[in-house]
Amino acid sequence: MVIAALVVAVLGCLFILFIGGRFLVAPAVATAGFGVAEDRRRAFTSIKGVRDITSGIVPLVVLLAAGPHVFGWALVAAAITPIGDAIIVVTNGGTGRQALTVHAATAVVLIVAGLILALA
Repeated sequence: MVIAALVVAVLGCLFILFIGGRFLVAPAVATAGFGVAEDRRRAFTSIKGVRDITSGIVPLVVLLAAGPHVFGWALVAAAITPIGDAIIVVTNGGTGRQALTVHAATAVVLIVAGLILALA
């Protein structure tokens, strides 16, 4: 039963990676598949809010369940989000300053703290 649950969970992770990639390369198809129109700004700010809440909860669960070492690796992996956010900002009319002071700085903190914990 554990093996079956693990297989299903890994397949779910791979599928959500596909869905995320589809939002980047085929946004019209992805938004239609998600169930909202592309021009619904509030829907996408809500998605961002839920994503950020999840981004805060999941590493804390990792810390509580697996300890600081694994938590560190989770933080390093989580740095993908602010790195992507920085790229999104600069490629969509935002300023380099905003991308660096908010998003890139967050990524650096996650990577440094994560590596300290992961390699300790």
